[in-house]
Amino acid sequence: MNLDVRPVTEPEYRDWLRALRTGFLRPPVVSDEEVAQRLPHTDLARTQGAFDEGRCVATFRSFAQELTTVGGAPLAASAVSNVTVSPTHRRRGLLSRMMDADLAAAKERGDAVSTLIAAEYPIYGRFGYGPAAWTTEWTVDVRRAALDPRRSGPDDGGRIDLVDAPEIRGTGPGLHERLRAARHGVVGRDQRGWDVHTGVDPLPGQPWREPFYAVYRSAEGQPEGYVAYTCDETWEDGKQPLNTATVRDLVAVTPAAERALWLFLCSVDWVMLVKSGHRAPDDLLPLLLPDPRAARVTTHADMLWVRVLDVVRTLEARTYGGEGTLVLELHDTAGLAGGRFRLDASPEGAVCAPTTASPDLTMDIAELGTLCLGDESVVRLAELGRIEEGRQGAAATADTLLRASRRAWCPDIF
Repeated sequence: MNLDVRPVTEPEYRDWLRALRTGFLRPPVVSDEEVAQRLPHTDLARTQGAFDEGRCVATFRSFAQELTTVGGAPLAASAVSNVTVSPTHRRRGLLSRMMDADLAAAKERGDAVSTLIAAEYPIYGRFGYGPAAWTTEWTVDVRRAALDPRRSGPDDGGRIDLVDAPEIRGTGPGLHERLRAARHGVVGRDQRGWDVHTGVDPLPGQPWREPFYAVYRSAEGQPEGYVAYTCDETWEDGKQPLNTATVRDLVAVTPAAERALWLFLCSVDWVMLVKSGHRAPDDLLPLLLPDPRAARVTTHADMLWVRVLDVVRTLEARTYGGEGTLVLELHDTAGLAGGRFRLDASPEGAVCAPTTASPDLTMDIAELGTLCLGDESVVRLAELGRIEEGRQGAAATADTLLRASRRAWCPDIF
């Protein structure tokens, strides 16, 4: 069967959207409104389709992104999204062809890494991606949290104000940039993202429900965090409230803001359950409560996957908690980033360069993707047989250098 894999043209975009909907099991009907909303924000040169006798049967898109690495420096990334293959054309190598073309183009552009959110775990490891950041969601039973019922607001001199979407569009981007500069794993948000998530231009086919917005301001009056949340209207027999508050977005740039916003959500009248949304696995939330067991984990899963394309830039951009040297042998079947590299790291900076020295550690490029944001243990991967020690104790040395004090966190699905 002759299948044509190539960038999509503007006249083909509607058919591409239909294939995208088919792959994600959504009704395969594309409105004029959806085309008009999506097309201006789609780079067709980076939007691939597979065509069988003129019909689009597979989709793939990438776009420019910045990923914060350990220490706060940004890495140029190629973000992969909208990957589907229609059920009639599975197992014919279409994803491989589209992925190979996109990674080669990203390498040529000079992107340091490629990123994605994997719908299914087993797919992307064979392309050199590794899970670099995980996500956890909690459901808080407010009645069990043992919060002081007399508490009326922040006890640090700050305040929380309910605001409208226009204020979030004005305040939110600056707060998010402060978060991104401080927390590794966070990715940039463009204006389109803010328009989607504050109701200016919601995604077509997804009914918009205006959330509540609350901003935390410090005692000096400076905004340091915000939350967007929705509430349902559930009551049990006997007129007892059983409402749930669901967090859509919570950004806090200080511990005081984070504490104040979570305690605010847990004190809203009639709210018995608070669903946290996507948070870091080491989020402060459970331990902010007098009874942390009131926060039950409802989701814990891989979130951000990273594919290293430039080893030197990826390892030199981040910071390190100790001082040491590692020689890494990296296998890359795609031929994009493999080789042997010497990393000389210290809290003052790092130098990484090709070398011929004997390797301390040997691994697939996907394992470096898993390790690059400091979220995984080299020792654990070695015990799993995914990293080979060429020098005894090298895995422990690598953990001392690579592990970060906080876990990586990517709050956004893209």
